[in-house]
Amino acid sequence: MSEITTTDITHHSTIPTYIMAGFIVLIVFAYFFGLTIPLLGPDEPRYSQVAREMFERADWVTPTLGGAHWFEKPALLYWLQIATYNIFGVSEFSARFGSAIFGLGTIASLWALGRSAVADERAKEFAKWLVLIAASTLGIIVFARGASFDIVVTFPLTAAMTGFFIFDRAQSNSFRAKYLPLIAFYLFIGVALIAKGLIGIVFPFAIVAFYHVLSWRMPSRALIISVFWGTLLAALVAALWYLPMYQQHGYEFIDEFFIQHHFQRFTSNKYLHPQPFIFFFWVLPLMTLPWLPMFFAGVWRAFRGAKGAAPSAATQVLSLRSPIFIFSFAWIAVPLVFFSFSGSKLPGYILPAVPPAIVIAALYVYERVSNSGKWNRAVIAIAAGTLLISVSLLQFVVPRFADIDSTRSLFRAAAERGYANNKVVNLHTISHNAEFYASGRLIRDDNGKLKRLYGASEIKPYLEAQNNEPMLILVPMEYLPELVRFDGFRNEVILDNSELAIVAVSIK
Repeated sequence: MSEITTTDITHHSTIPTYIMAGFIVLIVFAYFFGLTIPLLGPDEPRYSQVAREMFERADWVTPTLGGAHWFEKPALLYWLQIATYNIFGVSEFSARFGSAIFGLGTIASLWALGRSAVADERAKEFAKWLVLIAASTLGIIVFARGASFDIVVTFPLTAAMTGFFIFDRAQSNSFRAKYLPLIAFYLFIGVALIAKGLIGIVFPFAIVAFYHVLSWRMPSRALIISVFWGTLLAALVAALWYLPMYQQHGYEFIDEFFIQHHFQRFTSNKYLHPQPFIFFFWVLPLMTLPWLPMFFAGVWRAFRGAKGAAPSAATQVLSLRSPIFIFSFAWIAVPLVFFSFSGSKLPGYILPAVPPAIVIAALYVYERVSNSGKWNRAVIAIAAGTLLISVSLLQFVVPRFADIDSTRSLFRAAAERGYANNKVVNLHTISHNAEFYASGRLIRDDNGKLKRLYGASEIKPYLEAQNNEPMLILVPMEYLPELVRFDGFRNEVILDNSELAIVAVSIK
């Protein structure tokens, strides 16, 4: 049974070729624009520095930070960054380039999913609307320009689920129509395992199982058989990194990667990211902006229709009987429920649930534009406006806030004063943002973690160990007077970003 039939289509649902071509250009431009702004927060600089250290050692296996083992995350993001460091050099643009590519890959996967839900060439317009909506969705726009793991796992998960759905709805038993998508399902599960660990296989299997439960049907014989060879295929892909990691690091890798950063992160608040159970129930809808009303309307329409008679052709895509809606609902539910029980919650965790939410919003939009030229124009305007606004914010607003959040301007100013290679100390703070901008110069403890000093007097032994070579001190603004007034130091306040100051210190 097809998802959208010819009777659904009117001329209103058509996007002219020149408009679609213009949108593709705008999408690509918007997703690569502004990747050069400073690395933000504690995570972007750390991940980018891990990749830099691997790049400098020509090591594609062992992640390190400050020379110490860093087994929190798997390697796919680092591989993307290493590849772009080789092409463009080490920079913010290079660190984020792979994420932008994977953001576009997520959009392309949804386009393929949209095409699988149609009945004829005219109905393939739905895939175009899905692209417009996906590319202009807040969650995808934001995370596709961050040097982080969230979009890096979202793309292979989206590609895997697309492969499964194409297999499930295939009208032909040919290899290309049915079994090639099934191979892609398992192949991308393997990629997702290298992207962010065990959720790369847990989520796809759980979503497929829940989809069959909601559909009140048993898996096909072909799917059941595929579990054996497909799981092996996914394992072979994942083994590209997991096998050499285990061979080189043994139990240390098992303990830090699986026990600490999988199981303890899920079952405890060890990493200090607590949030209430309902946290993702409001974060997920916000990530669908500006299409939040359409997402809610699509869900409401589907559940409201469940109380009535069997859906007509005009409404079947937004029905509890519709395979595409059931599939999207299962796809949302699994990560939403899973992460709601997690002891550690960060907004990016729920990003893998955004693509199916986009599908539901797009189903509602497509129904509206099929019957109204005004809806057609409004949706195009909203999508274009969102992308143009994002570009404008990146050009005129974000850089000012980024300079406050980042230490890039501080270390650039220090380099201009002749302190490009001096050691760096954290006083009354730990600035993980400095990992990238003061690479190889940060003072660390015996475990390889950043050293935090709690008083100006603690700086003196480090200065003496450096033969009184000036050191750069990162200090919060509220503690700057303490450092400046400390007797026995020669201080040169170089710059501050309103939160941190950077000071060159030597012994008088």
